[in-house]
Amino acid sequence: MIHQFHISGMQCEHCKASATKALHKIDAIENIDIDLSDGNAIIEMSSHVPLDKLQQALINDDLNYRIYLPSEKPVAQAKPTSTGSGIFYCPMHCEGDKTYPKPGDCPVCGMDLLEQASSSSNGQSAETKAYDALISKMKAAVLFTLPVFVISMSEMIPGNPLPQLLPQAAWNWMQFLFTLPVLYVCRMFYTRAFQSIVSWNLNMFTLIGIGTGVAFAFSVLGLVVPDAFPQQFKSASGSMHLYFEATVVILTLVLLGQLLEARAHSKTSSAIKALLNLAPSTTTKIVNGLDEVISVDDVKVGDHLRVKPGDKIPVDGEVIEGSSSVDQSMISGEPIPVNKTVGDRVSSGTINGAQSFVMQACKVGSDTLLSQIIEMVNQASRSRAPIQKLADKVAKYFVPTVVLIAITTFIIWSVYGPSPALVYGFINAVAVLIIACPCALGLATPMSIMVGVGKGAQLGVLVKNAEALETLHKVDVLITDKTGTITEGKPSVEHLYLHDNENETYITKLIASLSQYSEHPLSEAIVKYSNDNNLLSVKDFSAVMGKGIIGVVDNHQVAVGNEKLMRQNEITIGDFLSDEVSNHQKSGKTISFIAIDNKIKGYISITDAIKMNSRDAIKNLSDQGIHVIMMTGDNQNTAQAVAEQLHLDEFHAQCLPEDKLNKVRELQSQGKVVAMTGDGINDSPALAQANIGIAMGTGTDVAIESAEITLVNGNLHGIIKAFELSHAVMRNIKQNLFFAFVYNLLGVPIAAGVLFPFFGVLLSPMIAAVAMSFSSVSVIANSLRLRNTKITI
Repeated sequence: MIHQFHISGMQCEHCKASATKALHKIDAIENIDIDLSDGNAIIEMSSHVPLDKLQQALINDDLNYRIYLPSEKPVAQAKPTSTGSGIFYCPMHCEGDKTYPKPGDCPVCGMDLLEQASSSSNGQSAETKAYDALISKMKAAVLFTLPVFVISMSEMIPGNPLPQLLPQAAWNWMQFLFTLPVLYVCRMFYTRAFQSIVSWNLNMFTLIGIGTGVAFAFSVLGLVVPDAFPQQFKSASGSMHLYFEATVVILTLVLLGQLLEARAHSKTSSAIKALLNLAPSTTTKIVNGLDEVISVDDVKVGDHLRVKPGDKIPVDGEVIEGSSSVDQSMISGEPIPVNKTVGDRVSSGTINGAQSFVMQACKVGSDTLLSQIIEMVNQASRSRAPIQKLADKVAKYFVPTVVLIAITTFIIWSVYGPSPALVYGFINAVAVLIIACPCALGLATPMSIMVGVGKGAQLGVLVKNAEALETLHKVDVLITDKTGTITEGKPSVEHLYLHDNENETYITKLIASLSQYSEHPLSEAIVKYSNDNNLLSVKDFSAVMGKGIIGVVDNHQVAVGNEKLMRQNEITIGDFLSDEVSNHQKSGKTISFIAIDNKIKGYISITDAIKMNSRDAIKNLSDQGIHVIMMTGDNQNTAQAVAEQLHLDEFHAQCLPEDKLNKVRELQSQGKVVAMTGDGINDSPALAQANIGIAMGTGTDVAIESAEITLVNGNLHGIIKAFELSHAVMRNIKQNLFFAFVYNLLGVPIAAGVLFPFFGVLLSPMIAAVAMSFSSVSVIANSLRLRNTKITI
């Protein structure tokens, strides 16, 4: 009988394996198939097993998972962005984005956990301590490996002086004694191998542990009971062939590989560390008119801070006195300094120019833009791309396959190999175990993702997860909003038209009072136009998405918005306005009608300049074969005027949020991969529905939260950077995977001895260890090339 269940709490393949193992302990269960993506489990039973017994099996194995019937499946199964309370993670992301509270080994693959870059890190980092510890181990390993190697290779020394000093048996015992310290220094490899076998998470250390362990055990037995071995394992003089030197050299070379990996890993997070270095440790606070140097950690919202020439801006805030130019290149990716004056926003980590100014702190600590960027980059670096599933599937069967090949190699050489056949079989089997490198497959994707995400942060392209980078390079349609995306998003009132007998001052006050409650750029333009610091209170305020705003001001029903809003409220627009409004719209102006007590009083003509690089960006995208569609809530005439300036083939006007959402769904139903870019609340449904949502960093928090990619500088040129970054990262991942697959496909057969019948070539286990150690380093080195990839600026 087959039953379906839902298991909650699983985060990764290790969790899935643990749950499967626990449930298989119930005799009646014959087969289990768990879908990790949604937690659904198909369980085949020989006889019925009660639900509480299934749950108890999970509890007995100390697993904090819950098993439900499908009808009892929890409604909201939100996957946490991180589990664990620490800042250490596996570089191969074996357990997804799980973090750990202290350094150590990954419980799945056994690799050293890495320390996540953090602004709260103090003193020497765990990464530095781990690297220093590896240096010390390496020195000790080399110190004891060299004597073993020299003794074993004494026959190659002219005159072979060692047997003249001591008998061979004594030198063999010295090899044994010198090998013990190396085993002790490298004991973590055996600990990881043992844990991998117990948990059945077979990995690179399983192979290393088995290969060197067999070589050492064989040598000890050959030293203690040589008569127990056949003559094939002995030299012409009758002494045993011992492999202490293979054991210590392989372990030392693997340790060298770990050392080089640790050094390379530190460079993969260099972009995040560069961001961390942007934050100053102190700043100047103005207290009672006097300057006081304080820690940035002590800055509070509302504090007045003095930023001197060349200083790094400490927190997010607003300029309240003075002006200067600010270098925002490290955060926005734009090399040209931006002029800042009173009222302008400044971000932490950006660098002040040649003038001093006073700012008011608006966001501090983890709320600052810099902190949010660092956190987003950290989370994205730990996420898994779909392309990694291929490597995961291969890795699942890789180690058992290699062990099987090693056993087969020994058997074939023992039966068909030249004399001494058993020795050839033994050496080649060990070489097969040593040369195989599953970690090269495991590192291929995450290393590229980590470097690519960091590179994106430097360019002002913030990636929420690795899947976004993979999907982006498949996009063939881009839907874009107009205001704040194609245009500057800083509209200004060009003209206020009212009937001749209307009180302009009073009506301006009414509409500005209503507009103060809206975050829309058009409303902000109206408030700024009024220049009134004594605005009236508003009752029953309502923002009608895609149409406008309404409310009661000074006992008058006030409505400001487009033609749809007027029709919705049954407000008639007279013909006398149509021609004049149409002329404004055809020149690219946005028109908002004004209605007081359900009667039209006039309209506002608002202009919003097209961003300088919008036209070039759209042309670039079109040249890449990406179809660009503009969808705006503005009227047909205005939308057409903007589309003509940008040479857009397709545009849609008077769009409500649901219109954008439905367009995305329509294109997706046609098999298109759709990207949506926008900056407003009304864009958030379409941003969430699109295959890739791209939010402008200058837009609303809701839009940014709905998107997979955020452009800090908020212009379409950033989309070009995002596309180029996506192509570069995917190309790099495919290179890594190709190298890892080809390395193992060629390396394992060569180690097994397939070249010997044709060329007489065999691969020493020690050379296999060199190849294995450098395979992972090569993958990391190739990933590091992304740091120097040229992206359009």
